[in-house]
Amino acid sequence: MSTHRFGFGIAGWVVFLSWLLLLAACNRSQPLHDRDSYRIYVTNESSGDLSILGSSSNNLIATVPLGKRPRGIHPSPDGRFIYVALTGSPYAPPGVDESKLPPADRTADGIGVFDVKQNKIVRVLKTGPDPEQFDVSSDGKLLFVANEDSAQVTIVDVPSGAIKQTLSVGEEPEGVKVSPDGKSVYITSEGTGTVAVLDPVSMKLITTFKVGRRPRAIAFLPDGSRAYVTTENDGAVALVDAVHHKLLKLIPLGTPGVVKPMDVLISSDGKQAYISTGRGHKVFTLDTATNHVLSSIEVGERPWGIALSPDGKMLYSANGPSNDVSVIDLARNKVLKKIRVGRGPWGVITLSQ
Repeated sequence: MSTHRFGFGIAGWVVFLSWLLLLAACNRSQPLHDRDSYRIYVTNESSGDLSILGSSSNNLIATVPLGKRPRGIHPSPDGRFIYVALTGSPYAPPGVDESKLPPADRTADGIGVFDVKQNKIVRVLKTGPDPEQFDVSSDGKLLFVANEDSAQVTIVDVPSGAIKQTLSVGEEPEGVKVSPDGKSVYITSEGTGTVAVLDPVSMKLITTFKVGRRPRAIAFLPDGSRAYVTTENDGAVALVDAVHHKLLKLIPLGTPGVVKPMDVLISSDGKQAYISTGRGHKVFTLDTATNHVLSSIEVGERPWGIALSPDGKMLYSANGPSNDVSVIDLARNKVLKKIRVGRGPWGVITLSQ
């Protein structure tokens, strides 16, 4: 039968079928975007990329290259950008003979600026050697960056990309957190077991105090009165008076060396603290009124970075050695799913769409 009887030539049918295929593809992809109220972004240290997960499907949506050893990750206050710490320092776990490591590639160091809409790195801010963790000022204009190799903290002006100040802190600086009122910045130093307190206006250190062995991450209560600092080698979390900048007590979570507290988050109402425990395989929930453990749940192999969903109902843990992210329903204290991502997932955030 001739196709000309229906008003189509061969070329017309090709165009028509191509249009149908394009329409079907659009219809398949658009609902996924509409259903996701937020996305989960995961830095993969070993594979050098970013995994993007959908909140409705709990599946991997995309993988985007970033650079060498992406670790710390934070969104800009307006949600337009995601900042990622990149480093050319070779991977060096505790106890390694550093004399046998390959030389560092300092050209790879910086904070990558990932444009959420364009889905790619659009800029890299120079922030000193070996950035690992950092935080963003509430107005989005400054980054406070821990430079692990040089025992320094670098303050970077985001609009211009200029380094405003560089200050010496304790050995192996790791965690960085801006207080809720923006008047102080806490920086942990693993090697010296201290927290340095920075005044972001004068860009000078106010004080330094001891918290415990190998402090890692920091989280403040919403009112800024207290801070929780994970002390990996104590198997504990340090409770800190964040007004007078002093240690109040250590809250033990388990046997040191077995339970190794790493990341810490506070719920939006300030009532719970969530702590990942690395080789302890668990996430603990702490009652911040009593500072007693409410529950714990085994989430995966060496959970490090953790993130809460915008509504606070779900928690996500990046499980480095197993290359996956656990999805935890906090109300049921249950792992719903493990999502395969890139190699060596390290940091994780959630971002509303």
